[in-house]
Order: sequence, then C-alpha cells, then structure tokens
Amino acid sequence: MKKKITIISINFYPEDTSTGLYTSQMAEFLSENGFEVSVITGFPYYPQWEIWEDYKSKGSYLEEDHKTIKIYRFKQYTPSNPSFLKRIRQILSFTFGSFKNLRKIKETDLVIAIVPFTSNIYLAQKLAKRKKAKVWTHIQDFEFDAAFESGVIKGKFVQKIMSKVLYFVESSLLNKSNIVSTISFSMIEKAKRKTKSEIYYFPNWIDENFVNPEESKPHRYLNGDKFKLLYSGNIGAKQDWESFLRFVELIKDREDMEVVVVGDGARKDWLVSKLENYSNVKYYPPVPYEELPDLLCSADLHLLFQKDSVVDTVMPSKLLGMMASARPSLVTGNKNSEVAKILNESQGGAFFSPQDFDEILNFVEKMKNDKSLRTQYGLNARKYIIENFSKTKVLNGLKEKINSILSD
Repeated sequence: MKKKITIISINFYPEDTSTGLYTSQMAEFLSENGFEVSVITGFPYYPQWEIWEDYKSKGSYLEEDHKTIKIYRFKQYTPSNPSFLKRIRQILSFTFGSFKNLRKIKETDLVIAIVPFTSNIYLAQKLAKRKKAKVWTHIQDFEFDAAFESGVIKGKFVQKIMSKVLYFVESSLLNKSNIVSTISFSMIEKAKRKTKSEIYYFPNWIDENFVNPEESKPHRYLNGDKFKLLYSGNIGAKQDWESFLRFVELIKDREDMEVVVVGDGARKDWLVSKLENYSNVKYYPPVPYEELPDLLCSADLHLLFQKDSVVDTVMPSKLLGMMASARPSLVTGNKNSEVAKILNESQGGAFFSPQDFDEILNFVEKMKNDKSLRTQYGLNARKYIIENFSKTKVLNGLKEKINSILSD
C-alpha cells in the first residue's frame, strides 16, 4: 500500500520559478516513486504578485489534478505592492483559508511544510496530529530573518519587539517538527541555533539535462554581437538594486556591452523606470520555462547583485541555473555567505562586496577580453553544480530519507 504525503506550500504548479518550481518537481518525483501525494496550496501569483489571469475568475476554493497529484487551493489575498503589513495579511489569509482544505485530507503518513510561510508548519502540525502523521519542515527562506535583514521591517523598537515574538513562535514550531531541512550549509547552522529537531541537508537542484549548453540555441533576447551581461530572476527586495544601478551607470557609455534584465517582481516597475535612460540596458518579461536554458546559455556573463546584509538567510536558487549554463557569474553580497563560498570553491566566477566597483569593472573587462578564461570559468561552474546539485542525486536522497522516517 502506498504511503501518503501531504505538502503544504503557498507556491506550487503552475508557478515555474523559485519555491513553486522546486515544490512542484519534488511532488512530481515523489508521486512517480511510490507515494500518493496531495498538495494544499494557494492560487498562483508569483513572481508578478497578482493572481494569474486563468485563475482570477475561479472561486475561493478549487480542486485540481496535476499528473497524479491532488491539489487543494485557496484564493489567498495577494497585494500588488507588498509591504510588511500586506505580507502579514497574505500569510494570515492563506493560513486561515487553508483550514477547510486540511479537512479534505482523509489520510496521510507525512506532512511536509514548506517555509515560507512559517505558519505552514502550524497547519502541518494541526493535520499531522489529527491523522497521527509525522511532520517534515523544509525551509527555503528563513522569512523572519530575511524580513529584518532586507529592511522590510522598519524601526529599531519595532524590530526588537517583533523579533522576540516571531523568533519564539518560529522556534516553538520547529521544535515540534520531526525533522527540519534546509537548502544550504550556512542555513543548516542557523537552523541548529533555532531548533533541537533533527536537521537534514536538502538543497535545491538543477536538471543538468534541461540546462545543457551543448543543446541550447541563441535566445532572441540575447542574440547580438555585443558582450552580453544577464540578470534573470525575481525583481524584489532581496537584491541590491541600488548597487546594480550604480554598476549600470558606470558602463553606460560602453557600446560594446549590453545588460539584459529578465524577470518580474514587487520592484519591477520601479527598476524599469530607473533603466529607461540607459541605451545599453534592456528589460524583458520572464520567458516560458522551456525557454530558460536557451536564455541562460546565451549570456556571456551572469549578474547577481545581493545585499551584503543577507548572509545565511537565503540561498538564491537562480545561481544553480546560472552555473549550469557553463557561463561565468559575477555576484555581489556578503563575503561570508554560502554563495561566496560556492563561487570561490567552484572557480566558476567571482564574488565581490557591493562597494568594490573597481574590482567589479576589472572582472567584467577581463571576462570580455579573455574568451578562453571565460570558457574555463563556465566549465568549472557547470562541473561543480552537476557534482553537488544534480536533481537525480538530491531527490533520490530525499526518497531514502522519507522511507527511513516512515519506517521508524
């Protein structure tokens, strides 16, 4: 008899970026490998921060089937311009709206809560208690830490009060989980400081057969003769757009270079308005998922500007695709972060503090002028990613761990 798994996540298919992509691929893998999978989720809204057009006319609750996966949706409140308070409202909306969907799960052996939202752990524990199931909490983002570090929560006094309350709630929920997993070693260390539960390393992954530079074609966004610098991903609060704009300003007269930004998110309109005066910078909306390999492999150099205040709170999954494309990456942020460690270990690019513009410009120039070095960096990056983040390796490890937990 098949073991039954319930996944609780605000993001799921048809979302095909970030947490939605990984949660969907995990659910598909588990359903294809001997488990009966149900998902309690919201209506798709990311990265546009707007309920998708095909779902706007649907009612508050919706049941769907995706392959062999049963999906139970609630139409959560979704702010077009998310602030801290609006995000709280979204969390509460999804949490309370999902109570009804919990009752639709008749049997389950394991409940997997995906964070964000931290409140999903509460939902998972509520369901698990009723069904005598185990709880696995998987952390994609430490959302409370991310809120403080990225400046979403304003005011020192408010931060002090909020941090005590939120961290107490977070720790209490994690301690009631049978197992807690997260996506990087630095986040593992943070998790150890927050909970006494068993910790498991469960990184995001890349399908190296999907992102394959040997089979890619030039993408229409990046098909010119200029040196092409690409940022592809969410345009939100975790990226350091001020440093990115400073970089763009410094190369604005370089007619031999072209910066391409592809993405959507809460700060998209603001960023696009800032880029209007730069003739060598282009913005495009996100590409369909099947076009992503061609896009990534058409770049000469990938860009990722992160805030240096963010150290061990998140691990940007976009880095995996960047490196799998066999193209070098230029990343800024905190030099103590895991991203810095990965780039340094792999020799697949270069990591800088956001203020080091002279070094950043020198690296760009070096990558532009030395094609053999650029090629070597790219090959190093792809080799490292395949060895450490292969989809087959990561998900087979997950299956073994789940079987072990359910056999106890």
